[in-house]
Amino acid sequence: MRFYCIVFLSLFVIPSSVCLSQKNSIDRTRPNIIVFLADDLGYGDLGCYGNPIIKTPNFDRLAKEGVILTDCHSGGTVCSPSRAALLTGRKPYRMGFYYIAGGQTYLRSDEITIPEMLKNKDYSTCFVGKWHLSTLEKTKVNQPGPGNQGFDYWMGTTHNPFDGPANTKELIRNGVPVGQVNGWFCDVIVDEANNWLTEKRDKTKPFFLYVASHEPHTPIAPPKTYSDMYDTPEIDSLEKKINYGYVARPTNDISANKKYYYGTVTQLDNAFGKLLKTVDSLGLRDNTIIFVTSDNGPETPVTIEESLGQWNEPIRDNSFGTPGIYRGMKRFVYEGGHRVPGIVRYPGIIPAGTKSDQLFDGTDVFPTICKMVGLSLPDSVTYDGVANFNAFLNKPAARKNPAMWMYPNHMDTYFRMPSMVMRSGKYSLVGWLPTKPDSLSLNDWFFKYGPVKYELYDLKNDPAQKQNLAIKKPQIVNSLKDIMSKLWQEMRDEGKPLIVNKQNK
Repeated sequence: MRFYCIVFLSLFVIPSSVCLSQKNSIDRTRPNIIVFLADDLGYGDLGCYGNPIIKTPNFDRLAKEGVILTDCHSGGTVCSPSRAALLTGRKPYRMGFYYIAGGQTYLRSDEITIPEMLKNKDYSTCFVGKWHLSTLEKTKVNQPGPGNQGFDYWMGTTHNPFDGPANTKELIRNGVPVGQVNGWFCDVIVDEANNWLTEKRDKTKPFFLYVASHEPHTPIAPPKTYSDMYDTPEIDSLEKKINYGYVARPTNDISANKKYYYGTVTQLDNAFGKLLKTVDSLGLRDNTIIFVTSDNGPETPVTIEESLGQWNEPIRDNSFGTPGIYRGMKRFVYEGGHRVPGIVRYPGIIPAGTKSDQLFDGTDVFPTICKMVGLSLPDSVTYDGVANFNAFLNKPAARKNPAMWMYPNHMDTYFRMPSMVMRSGKYSLVGWLPTKPDSLSLNDWFFKYGPVKYELYDLKNDPAQKQNLAIKKPQIVNSLKDIMSKLWQEMRDEGKPLIVNKQNK
């Protein structure tokens, strides 16, 4: 069996008093589930999260009809790790994922995924979009794809296509290349999802639908009608006030490119609106949970590869996503690298127009869904997530272990950064691995060292992580660092046989 994808639920079964208030025709024990995953969408990129520029009426509407999670996190700080965490309920490091899928780094068949678990409840399952957990082209390599991981129907891409604005040349449907498709990726995959909902699914069964867009991952080239919306002097003025996680921006002026990023997010919102319209028009609204989130924080214009001169063109100079008030962006273990939008709608169960400041991690998706539909977690597997429907009701949930995120970057370049972070209540403990000696391979470095220095932040009083309290509060650091080291060693050692000496690209 295997692993992945989706959205929400509870530390306990939804109260019977709530269920009894619903119409008898609605089976709350087997709701339809939709996960809509954006790529590199920042915490502060949506209107409902306070963005003063980007128009996102459909995401904003969903927020008004459900709950906004203000402490929602992806399972990792980059793409493949967070997707693996979402589908399995396990931190990606246990599966050898630190950077991206590629070569011998892929989601293994023995990982148990959400769609596989839902088969035990007779769900119909569909995946469309960016897979990024294995190579889908069977002519290149034989690795498990969506069809091997529990999805009845699927259409997607192996990784990030860099072939132009349509981003559709590498699409594969149920193992067969689709060929050239006209359109932008978010529109193409939503059309496929809508077609599955209306024509291809088994309508006698509940369904699980996972939609994963490339947008707003680079390259970015939206239709002109979208970018023109943001080509005004007013937008120029507003952009100067946007926070980029206190991460250095390029020294050359790239501000003319911002309209492409803003337009792409609005285009993504429009595509999501088409999916929402289909769900509601088919009468699926009342018994369908919809969860919108992102795989990590927003991209930085200057990447490791570009800072080292490995790429001739700065392909990410259209990156204008924002983590809002938080520090760090994609790859960083500071909050901005993994705190992401999280919007959940479940009419009649989740109160409309509410906010929740409870922590919800990407690994919580798997156990939350299992608990919701009455499935027990396999005893033989170590899970990092918890059943956490409580977060959608702004109630706390007990965690066995603190939530952790890692990005053990070993390069002393522009992107020298801390290696891991652990949340405990209001505190964020940041850990640094020592600099990797040239004499050690990346794998040897991983397994020789633990964190050697720490930073401590009080997120309640200092959400931007500007005041390092490690010296002022050594007792808190001492009480947490042993837990961090133990968890790091445990996760690292479980994934050791699968780690590939490969840096993220």
